[in-house]
Amino acid sequence: MKTLCLDIGTKRIGVAISDALGITAQRLKTIERKNIKNDIKEITELSNGKGVSMVVIGLPLSLNGHESPMVKIARDFSNRLKAAWNIPVVEWDERFSTSAVTKAMLEGDLSRSKRKKIADELAAVYILQGYLDSKDSRR
Repeated sequence: MKTLCLDIGTKRIGVAISDALGITAQRLKTIERKNIKNDIKEITELSNGKGVSMVVIGLPLSLNGHESPMVKIARDFSNRLKAAWNIPVVEWDERFSTSAVTKAMLEGDLSRSKRKKIADELAAVYILQGYLDSKDSRR
C-alpha cells in the first residue's frame, strides 16, 4: 500500500506519494490552498484509487526542536484529516526539508519560476523519503 505525504503551508500544500513497496517517494502535485474543507476534499479526490493506506504530514519544528508557529497549522490540518479519513495519519519532523530542497534546486540551476512551481512537491518528497528510509532502517 502507498503512503501519501503532505507538506502543509499557508498558501500551498506539496503532495508526494510512495511506490507500492514503500521504498521511494515521488512528487505528485502542489495544491493551492483555499480553505481546509476544500483542501481536504482535493487531497481526497487526488488520492482516490491510488491505494493510499496512510498519510505523513510534515511537522515544521524549529531548528532547536521546539514547535514553530506553523506546527499549529500542520497539527490542525492533521487532526481534520484524521477525522475525515479512516487511515493512519503520522506527523513527521520536516525541520530541514525546505533548506535541503532549495539547496538542491539551486545546485541544479533551476530558474526561480521553476523552483517556485515545484518546491512544495519536492519538500513533500524529501519528508516522505526520510520517513520511508527510517522505516526501512527499523526492519
